[in-house]
Amino acid sequence: MTLWTVVRFLHVLSAMLWVGGQLTVSLVVLPLARRRLAADQRGTMLSAIGRRFGHFTIAFFLPVQITTGVALAWHKGVTWASLAEPGYGRILAAKLALFCVVMVAATMHGIVVSRGRPTLARVLAVTSLVTSLGVVLLATALPAT
Repeated sequence: MTLWTVVRFLHVLSAMLWVGGQLTVSLVVLPLARRRLAADQRGTMLSAIGRRFGHFTIAFFLPVQITTGVALAWHKGVTWASLAEPGYGRILAAKLALFCVVMVAATMHGIVVSRGRPTLARVLAVTSLVTSLGVVLLATALPAT
């Protein structure tokens, strides 16, 4: 096992926690909360979950993803110019672009929830989840080098 194995493990683990958390909240927690909790309790609980997930994102997910992602790209010899090249470069560029969309959608979701705009919040939550899955898909499509 090398240092780069550990770096890649941390990158994948962090992404797994982020996407897995989104899926768990969307597919397990929300349906149960809608069926079992009164509207005021549901709002309080879901707001608390959202804040906790936001804190996790800022304190753990983003620092780990950015640090390990930059390290892995450096280790692979990725340059700004290579992001335009077919294969690894273009797939990585698409992955990075989608990652930015995920972060913007997730941030905007938190903002619009706090402003009481549930329909837009739902659209942004779905956008964040779908683009997160796109990031995972692109990550698995990166050719081994």
